[in-house]
Amino acid sequence: MAARGHVQDPNDRRLRPIYDYLDNGNNKMAIQQADKLLKKHKDLHCAKVLKAIGLQRTGKQDEAFSLAQEVTTLEPTDDNSLQALTILYREMHRPELVTKLYEAAVKKVPLSEEYHSHLFMAYARVGEYKKMQQAGMALYKIVPKNPYYFWSVMSLVMQAISAKDEKLAQTMFLPLAERMVEKMVKEEKIEAEAEVQLYFMILERLGKCEEALDVIRGPLGEKLTSELQSRERKCMMLYTRLERWPECNALAQKLLLKNPDDWQFYPSYFDSLFHLMDQSWSPPEDGEHCSEGSVHHTVAEVVRFVEERIKVEDEKDSRSLRGPYLARLELMHRLRERGYPEENLPGEPLDLMVQFFRKFGDKPCCITDLKIYLHLLSPDQHVQFINQLSEVVPLGEQGEDGFAFPEDTKSLQRHLCVCQLSRALGLHHSLDVSGKLRLIAELKAHYHHGLKFGSSALKTELQFSDMYCLMAAHVYIDLWTETGDEDMVWQCLGLLEEGLSHSSSNAQFKLLLLLLYCRLGSFEPVVDLYSSLDAKHIQHDTIGFLLTRYAESLGQFSAASQSCNFSLRFFHSNQKDTSEYIIQAYKYGAFEKIPEFIALRNRLNQSLHFAQVRTERMLLDLYLEADVVLSLEESVKAMSLSSEEDDVPWDTLRDNRDLTVFTNWDHKQRQLTDEHRTRSMEEETAWLRIRSLTLRLLASLTPSGHATSQQNSEMSNENGVGDRSSLHRSLLSQLNQTLHAAAQITEKQTQYPLLGPPSTRLASALSVGSCHCQAAALQLSVHLQELESAGLDESSELQIQICNIFKSLVVQLQEILNKSKGDLLEMKESKLKTQPSLLENLVFFLETVSIVLWSASYCAKILRPLKTSLQKKKKKKKDANTSMPLVVCGYQELTGDLQDLLTQAVEHIRGQESGITALKLASLTLEGCSREEESFTKAAMDKVQSSYLRSLQEVGDLLKKRAETIKNLKI
Repeated sequence: MAARGHVQDPNDRRLRPIYDYLDNGNNKMAIQQADKLLKKHKDLHCAKVLKAIGLQRTGKQDEAFSLAQEVTTLEPTDDNSLQALTILYREMHRPELVTKLYEAAVKKVPLSEEYHSHLFMAYARVGEYKKMQQAGMALYKIVPKNPYYFWSVMSLVMQAISAKDEKLAQTMFLPLAERMVEKMVKEEKIEAEAEVQLYFMILERLGKCEEALDVIRGPLGEKLTSELQSRERKCMMLYTRLERWPECNALAQKLLLKNPDDWQFYPSYFDSLFHLMDQSWSPPEDGEHCSEGSVHHTVAEVVRFVEERIKVEDEKDSRSLRGPYLARLELMHRLRERGYPEENLPGEPLDLMVQFFRKFGDKPCCITDLKIYLHLLSPDQHVQFINQLSEVVPLGEQGEDGFAFPEDTKSLQRHLCVCQLSRALGLHHSLDVSGKLRLIAELKAHYHHGLKFGSSALKTELQFSDMYCLMAAHVYIDLWTETGDEDMVWQCLGLLEEGLSHSSSNAQFKLLLLLLYCRLGSFEPVVDLYSSLDAKHIQHDTIGFLLTRYAESLGQFSAASQSCNFSLRFFHSNQKDTSEYIIQAYKYGAFEKIPEFIALRNRLNQSLHFAQVRTERMLLDLYLEADVVLSLEESVKAMSLSSEEDDVPWDTLRDNRDLTVFTNWDHKQRQLTDEHRTRSMEEETAWLRIRSLTLRLLASLTPSGHATSQQNSEMSNENGVGDRSSLHRSLLSQLNQTLHAAAQITEKQTQYPLLGPPSTRLASALSVGSCHCQAAALQLSVHLQELESAGLDESSELQIQICNIFKSLVVQLQEILNKSKGDLLEMKESKLKTQPSLLENLVFFLETVSIVLWSASYCAKILRPLKTSLQKKKKKKKDANTSMPLVVCGYQELTGDLQDLLTQAVEHIRGQESGITALKLASLTLEGCSREEESFTKAAMDKVQSSYLRSLQEVGDLLKKRAETIKNLKI
């Protein structure tokens, strides 16, 4: 009879169609197929789990979870069920349930290597380091393989890293991990590089640098082969930590002799020199200077060493290496910092930098190399320096326009480098308006001339002359910010659009266009620009703010919702993905990467941008849906929003924004400073706090947004109303304190560079009055609760107070609306002018009126029963007085005024739409532009016009929907 070992399990064959449906995204068919199979085979647990996966993916989470729990309680041990449940629980974001699955499986099949390793990885997903350590050792006992033993050791290290008590880490976890590794070393069982890396990591964290050095330089160190110069770099780091400067100096010297272009060792070489000088170190009279060889302990020796490296490069037939030439400039910079006599410096900075340019000026990196050493030049040398560089640039004959152009790409790169250095030295900024216009004309001419060198380039490749275009755009921006002439920004947009048409992959063009369109209040073109940047992974955190800052404030709510989702998807998937990275690191022995992955996860969880996007997304959902699609209470419930929970890690918030993402050649006085960064973070945090508190206050207006505590406080009554009231008061108090602190921040009136961080909406919100109006509206609920307790017939003073708030809200809303009036886009003397602040104010009006309406809705819920009960009392007493209570009259007046305000706002928007649509941009004449440039500029204007119309339409539609909700507020 034929052997049956290879015969497929019949259950696999039965389950295959369900797997296929799930893989293809056909979840409904997967559920149907699973149901069919379960009718025939009731005990086929895996089919039940696969059905649960289908239900989970079609949004039926509760049904899926109960099915999964049915199978889990049976403690299955078949691979299919276990793997399917693992997939399901991961999709449900419940990895802790996977650990229970495999704990049960391991109890039933105690000698299964597979189940033990799955259990270890399940613990890794949830960060149960102690259980990981135990699972690793249990696995090693069953199957004595080195990796399992070192999984256990690494879990001890992770306990040390995550321990809140540093003393515990240093006295218990790390020493135990060290002893475990030493045991393997003594038994000569160390096999892999990863095991040596882990030993090194433990010794390093224990501060045992001498022992770590012995390991690296001993036979175990020979296993460190995966990275180039891994041993040398580790030795260098340990010498630095041990402050063994002679060894540090000698080792750096040896390494630089082997590879004089390896920059990582030059700083160590120079640092060690200055430490030796400070310690007045001198070499011993006999024998070696140190274990690593001879030491250079004087400036003269170091200068000679660097000069020798340069001499070797000068004598080479092949292309010289940049390292030694840059090292000389770096040495000069450091010697100057220490006040070393000028006459003893290794040359004149200007001459050395000209020499560097002669050798490397045709490399794109030349500008970044020289830019950091420009401070070595005195101000009166700047023009002389540029003139000397210009002499080295080979240009052709001057044309009719007076410009001479390079004849090949190397000459173009040299000329471009000179232009960039001129700007970095501030020579562009010192020009007057006509000088800047002449400079723009020259840069544009060079840009257009340089396009011929890239005529055969692929679409994805950048043009050689792109930087001319970008620099001309920067000069246009200078003129716009200095003169306020909006023509400059239109021409800048046209130039960048033209640049993008020739170089569709240029990220700098896209970023600058994105910034300028947003500054002009136009969000529509920005969405495509940002998506074409194809931001990857961490960039959603570092540059995502460029998009999310403006999305909602410019009235493009559907795009804002998409951009928030885009960012949130990354943050949520990161939390899941990081666990997978950690598991892979364990599997492949990349132990040193595990703390890095965990640090990355923490960094992203504590991200300012993550907290902002999460908060703004929920507020946005409320503005778009609450009392329009669902009631406020249903919306709050759908978001699982709780007024009690503050999920923002205020104490550990991190600013992960990349504020240097724009290419920038501005000189030091115009660059972003540390103070700018601090102020920006302070401003961002204050605005986030206001938005977060507003969100929580809105949640507290609904019963579902408030989870009553198990232990009722003295204040709370049976249904938790007292407790709810005290929480609402506390949040209002925090909001008022935050508004007071925010006002102090805005008083500083910090002006950020245009290419720096964008200002928040904070200053605009305070100046337009929306924050205080929202706070006043949210205050109403407190007074209404007092009125509910007192009753309508015994609260005349309270009623007067509430009516005054009603009137005040209408006045404040009218002021916000008035500040939104004016022409967003207008033509004056054949020039196109924009007022984007009016659009932002209109959005503030929409947000504020929404909050006032929700507060009014809360008032209605309380006033209706009070009014009804009062009328019943009067009927019983046969009271002839039929006049309405003061608060009810005030409320009816409020709803009428709100209706008028919304009608006024909608009419204003209609007028704006008509005015903007009527603008004939085609009739505009643009001075100093060629026909092609004019077409790009007008295309940019069209985009702004279209975006304004889209924003007005979205704001108008939402205001109309809000106006309809007033009908439900009658009492």
